[in-house]
Amino acid sequence: MALSAMTLAFIVFLLIGVPVVFSIGLCSLVTVFVAGLPGEVVFQKMVGGMQVFSFLAIPFFIFAGELMLYGGIADKIVDFAKAAVGHVRGGLGMANVVACTLFGGISGSAGADVSAMGAVLIPVMKREGYHADYAVNVTTHAALVGVLTPTSLNIIIFTLAAGGKVSVFDMILAGIIPAVLLTASNLIAAYWVAVRRGYPKGQWPGWGTVLSTFGRALPGLFVVVLILGGILSGMFTATESASVAVLYALILTALVYRSLSWDQFVTACVKSVKTTGVVLALIGISATFGYFLAYYSVPALVGDWMGHVSSSPWVIFLLVNLALFVLGTFLDMAPTILVCTPIFLPICMKYGMDPIQFGIVMLLNCALGLNTPPVGTTQFIGCAIAKISVGEVMRSILPFYGSLIATMLFITYIPSLSLWLPQLARAMAAH
Repeated sequence: MALSAMTLAFIVFLLIGVPVVFSIGLCSLVTVFVAGLPGEVVFQKMVGGMQVFSFLAIPFFIFAGELMLYGGIADKIVDFAKAAVGHVRGGLGMANVVACTLFGGISGSAGADVSAMGAVLIPVMKREGYHADYAVNVTTHAALVGVLTPTSLNIIIFTLAAGGKVSVFDMILAGIIPAVLLTASNLIAAYWVAVRRGYPKGQWPGWGTVLSTFGRALPGLFVVVLILGGILSGMFTATESASVAVLYALILTALVYRSLSWDQFVTACVKSVKTTGVVLALIGISATFGYFLAYYSVPALVGDWMGHVSSSPWVIFLLVNLALFVLGTFLDMAPTILVCTPIFLPICMKYGMDPIQFGIVMLLNCALGLNTPPVGTTQFIGCAIAKISVGEVMRSILPFYGSLIATMLFITYIPSLSLWLPQLARAMAAH
């Protein structure tokens, strides 16, 4: 009875337009009242859900990303990307993919990536004769690589939702090869569409220009090396790396590039505080929701249902991917991770999937949801910059969807793509 009430309340609140974070909290309260439990349970689980040491990384990673966004890092990365790949067919599209990938790697946010890179590259691409729908699709899909990179706060959120089964460091390493694979897939899709539409080639600027633009962009890109190198060497933990990223971003933007004004610094602080508040509220409330999911054995019920459909791990993993994709079109990334991980992680582990591999699969499915209406956060940002409707973008999105889905299937059915680096790091540590 209480489980039915929780499910029905959650669906009703979403359908009438209540924000996801409040829908989760309200359906938890409904469950408490229907089950006759003390109301204090909700608040105890909320507070307990936020009292995790690794969550200190969340505000720091958010702040580091905002500093990079407002500190002029994007322009230098764009210059390097245009010099490196701008001479091939559809050169601006290829440069867009490279630039978004690199900036997403240091901002850790697909939304920030689209905002920064889209504002620079989408108007330029339109002015150079590229169609607006192509410019948006290239930008929004390339930006999704940021969810897999070392500065991604969604990696930290997943480690919480996984209940201690996965370390932040393992997830950081696990995302590197899939990020490279997704970038390659995006480049192929961008090139294929550019050839079909007959977009022009750019001019090769020469190795001197490539090296000089790379030199100017290198300090910004070095934050990823700093984080990975510091963790691997034992200088600081994965959680402490976030504060190191903030310190480095401040020094780089304020002292080295001298591109961060006082007003921009204040704006970055304000946006970081607002985003952190939203994320932590969502984490706390979702902890209560996750408690009730476990209390009423929802993962076991869903697993039993899937077991009746098929006993093949291949089929089960495909069903999980489909379920995550559908849910990701209605929920934003953090709620999807927090709500779905306690349900589907035990099922996938039962059929032989490693929790680390599941985490990457989860992140990729959520990334696909960021580009799918009705939520589609990154797509809406891109469309707003390009001044084009979502419907126009969706009509030509299939090649880019294909690149992301192909990557997701590779990660789902080839475990070594996400597990090789964490296993290698553990083997090296053992010696």
